[in-house]
Amino acid sequence: MDDAAAARRKAFVDAARDLFFMNGYAGTTMSSIASKVGGSKTTLWTYFPSKEELFAAVVDDIVAQYGDVLTVDLPLDGPVPDVLRAFGNMLMTKLTARPLLSLYRLVVGEAERFPHLAETFYARGPRRGKARAADWVAEKMMRGEIRMGDPMRAVQQFSGLCQSGLYQFAVLGLPEGRDTSRLQEEVDAAVDTFYRAWRPETGRL
Repeated sequence: MDDAAAARRKAFVDAARDLFFMNGYAGTTMSSIASKVGGSKTTLWTYFPSKEELFAAVVDDIVAQYGDVLTVDLPLDGPVPDVLRAFGNMLMTKLTARPLLSLYRLVVGEAERFPHLAETFYARGPRRGKARAADWVAEKMMRGEIRMGDPMRAVQQFSGLCQSGLYQFAVLGLPEGRDTSRLQEEVDAAVDTFYRAWRPETGRL
C-alpha cells in the first residue's frame, strides 16, 4: 500500500472510530463513514468490504496505540510481586485511557445484538495479553515461585483484582473514576491479595 492509500485507509478508520463511538455500531452506516471522509462508499468498500472488517480495523488501531500491555516485559528472573506490579500498572494505565474506555463501552453496549464485535475485541486485545501473562505464570509455577494451579485462572483473578476499584467507576463515567493517582495504590493492593493466595506454601511476600 502506497502512502496515499495508507493515508486514505487511516482516514476511513479514524472516521469509523468517531462515528462508532458517537452513534454505536448499529447506528453507523458505511455511507456515513464515507461521507465523513469525503469519498464514495465504493471507495470505502475497496478498503473494507464490510462494516465488521472496518470495526476490526478500528480495534487494531486502538490496540496498536494503547496496547503496550501486550508487549510489556515479563522477566522470568524477576520477583513475582515486582513483575506483577509493573504489569498491573501498565494494564490499568492503558485500560483507563479514554479511547479504550470508549471502545469497551461500545462493545458491551452492542454485544447482545452483535456478539461478533465482542469476539473481535476480545481476540485482538484481552485474550492476547492474558495469554502472554499466563505463559509467564505457568513458568513461575514450574519454578516453584507461584503455587501450582491453572495459569489462566490466576491471570484472570489478578486482572479482576486490578479492575475492582477505580476502573469500575471509570467505565461508568462516574467522578470517582477520574482520579487516576489512585491506580498505583490499587495495583499494590491487587498484588498483595493475589500473592497471598498464590504464593508457594513456604514462600513469603
